[in-house]
Amino acid sequence: MGTNWQPLLAQTGGAKYRALVDCIHLAIKKGELTQGQKLPPVRELAYRLDITPGTVARAYSILVDQGTLTAGVGRGTFVAERKSLDLSGEKPDIIDMRSPRIPSMGQETLIREALRKVSNELTPNALMRYPERQVNLPARLAFMQWMKDAPLGSYTVDDLVTTHGGQNAILHVMQSVLRGADPVVLVDAVTFSGFRKAAELCRARVVGVPWDGEGPDPEALERLVQSTGAQLYCTSSEVNNPTTRIMSQRRRREIAGVALRHGLHVVDDDCYHTGQHQGESFRALLPELGWYVSSPSKLVSPAMRIGFTIPPRAWVGDMLRSVQFSHFGVSSILAEVFAHVMTHPKLPGIIDSVQARINSDLRIAVNHLGGYAIRWRSNVPLVWVELPVGWRAPAFAQAAEAAGVEIKSADEFTLRDGQAVHAVRLAMNGQIDQGRFEEGVAIVRKLLDNPPRSFTT
Repeated sequence: MGTNWQPLLAQTGGAKYRALVDCIHLAIKKGELTQGQKLPPVRELAYRLDITPGTVARAYSILVDQGTLTAGVGRGTFVAERKSLDLSGEKPDIIDMRSPRIPSMGQETLIREALRKVSNELTPNALMRYPERQVNLPARLAFMQWMKDAPLGSYTVDDLVTTHGGQNAILHVMQSVLRGADPVVLVDAVTFSGFRKAAELCRARVVGVPWDGEGPDPEALERLVQSTGAQLYCTSSEVNNPTTRIMSQRRRREIAGVALRHGLHVVDDDCYHTGQHQGESFRALLPELGWYVSSPSKLVSPAMRIGFTIPPRAWVGDMLRSVQFSHFGVSSILAEVFAHVMTHPKLPGIIDSVQARINSDLRIAVNHLGGYAIRWRSNVPLVWVELPVGWRAPAFAQAAEAAGVEIKSADEFTLRDGQAVHAVRLAMNGQIDQGRFEEGVAIVRKLLDNPPRSFTT
């Protein structure tokens, strides 16, 4: 098909790039644009419509991100095949703020380069064998270099265990520690849902620990350990997901004291590692009971499905057995790619750029939402918004989705029998145009400003 199609831009309102997006969606729906049809080049369509090339490029970019269009360097822009549209998982015109999307600032290039390098340098028959622990040594050394300034306590490269990401690591910790017919796992009252899901896979009961201004309530934690016989407590001392709260150093030591008195294992999930730590990890405070977990997913790329655990030294063997019996270890290809990327001289600059975009998005969010009770931290791609009277978290999330924005309700971070929390979490999306991101934040602000009138207490 040719490139003669031209939208009637004057018939739509709002921002010009949004009007063009709407026109293209409508043309595809009506059959005016068909699968595989080539759209006019950016500059040509801009000239026809008397708008800037940047406006057209922005509209095309949004549609490519949605999977509505496809584009290739030197080929042009085309209507996506129906198979591509069906498999994309994207909803047209929805602004996704459910989970953090790391901006691509050059790390994709490093990963592709690493894949080529690894494929060319692997020894003969390396792709015909199961991975061996020694093969992961470069990845473990790269992790130690990455975390060289982190307060993780004393450990060696032999203490490190590789897994398929941080979530996989948490599951293996539970499989290593939990014993008995009715194991109990303690988690923070508002926390990452992955803790709960991993515990459920291990057929463990999950009980919530309340927080106060400094972190988990140590007296409540002690009562719960005594009443439930809990063997494991999962938390994040540096960045609580979703609230972004940090545990004070004094509180960490109080929690460590409770753990020591009762033999309670503590998992310290640091997957939102920002490069700086505000205090000692539980691995440092509890050498015999503390477990540290991290991965590059939230800072470099979630495509590198590799995570690292530092168990208490006496538990390294148990963790290795759990990994071995589960999946025979992390692929040597993946381990080599991680080592290449994490030791590349360009990576620090890339991480700086990633964090700069995160912080830029955070400024947009804070500027729009700062009149409400919000929590946020530099370099952390999350904003926690406490809802004003009139809103309930599930209803607010549903209203936001109806208005074109996907966010997470507090219900996704609380236990089923826990106290209701009227808040939502916004995640920064560095993979969409920043103007589009700001539109989404503005939609959230408008909803906050206009709670339902029918609300009754």
